[in-house]
Amino acid sequence: MDRRFFLTIAAALAGSNAAVAADGMTSSDAWFTDWLDSFYGRALVAGFKRSLLDSELKGLSPDPRVTALDARQPEFARPVSDYVRGVVTADRITIGRSKRQTIGAFPKIEQTYGAPREILIAIWAMESGFGALQGDFDVVRSLATLAAAGRRRGWAEDQLFACLRILATGEVTRNRLRGSWAGAMGQTQLLPSTFLTAGVDGDGDGRRDIWGSAADALASAANLLAKGGWRRGEGWAREAMLRPGFDYSLSEGPKETPSWWAGQGAKRADGLAWTVADAAAPCVLIAPSGAGGPAFLLLPNHFVIRTYNNSVAYALSVGFLADRFAGGGPLHTAWPHETPLSLTERLDAQTALAKLGYNPGQADGVVGLATRQALRAWQKSQGLTADGYLSPEMVRRLKSAAQRA
Repeated sequence: MDRRFFLTIAAALAGSNAAVAADGMTSSDAWFTDWLDSFYGRALVAGFKRSLLDSELKGLSPDPRVTALDARQPEFARPVSDYVRGVVTADRITIGRSKRQTIGAFPKIEQTYGAPREILIAIWAMESGFGALQGDFDVVRSLATLAAAGRRRGWAEDQLFACLRILATGEVTRNRLRGSWAGAMGQTQLLPSTFLTAGVDGDGDGRRDIWGSAADALASAANLLAKGGWRRGEGWAREAMLRPGFDYSLSEGPKETPSWWAGQGAKRADGLAWTVADAAAPCVLIAPSGAGGPAFLLLPNHFVIRTYNNSVAYALSVGFLADRFAGGGPLHTAWPHETPLSLTERLDAQTALAKLGYNPGQADGVVGLATRQALRAWQKSQGLTADGYLSPEMVRRLKSAAQRA
């Protein structure tokens, strides 16, 4: 018989009223109950034992904190410069430099997976403050809430199935599956599916404990980067100095070697020679704060870092921290002071670009690659510096042009 039938009978025997279900949910949580019943049935069909599903899903209720966090969209977009300044701090640099020598597993991790310890320490710092801030959400409950809410149902259900696979092995108990509201776990914040495929035993004790063992967490992060294509012996990016009149429309465009970029007027800001490996690698140029800020030649390993978090600001910050941990200094070109754009301003800019015949993608307020490419094309058509940088002044220009069109 249907699981809900047994819950209803249990509620009646317990003398509960109609407003409260047997698993503690109110009638207002029917959206969650309906999804949970469906998921329970599909999990049975997928081969999970009924005893496991009853143990882990019985009594499950939605977490209102998760739905609130998932629905929250900041009114103002945080500029890359503000993000970087907020995470690449003197305290983090000091701690990170000390960690290079205190984790005895690093030589083996580097030899096995290829990613340098500085990159791994930077991810560790970014993800959990070197293990101190791992999150205390029940990952099963969080993922069930996200799945039932529907916005990311397929992804969340896949991660919840991964949780059940972890629990079915007995390797980790439910009370150990703690993490962020979005389901990331441990000192390096691995998703459940990633734990299954990339989690490793870094300290040699026979367990994969990404919560309590820094060595396990760091080795697992290194394995994830290796699976993402980390290229041994290559860097991640170099700051570039651009000659006057540089064609910014090349930003986020061609993948070419450093010598090709030098011919276009983009050279290493520090004036040093490229290593043999880096000199042969394809690079992409970006200027995340526009022509008024620093520019970078991104090597393939930058994009591997983004397998962890597909954010330019995140990957840049990881790289900057890693460089500072290794003894490098600050950037040659300082970050500008940028004005955050409101959601309305971003939507207005995308709407204006579309009206002017330049496709920015979906008008969702997210200034992604499609929006930046559309903006570069429009800027170039107007004889402006085609850096794809959306400033308040550029929003004003776009709105004015769209009104005249």
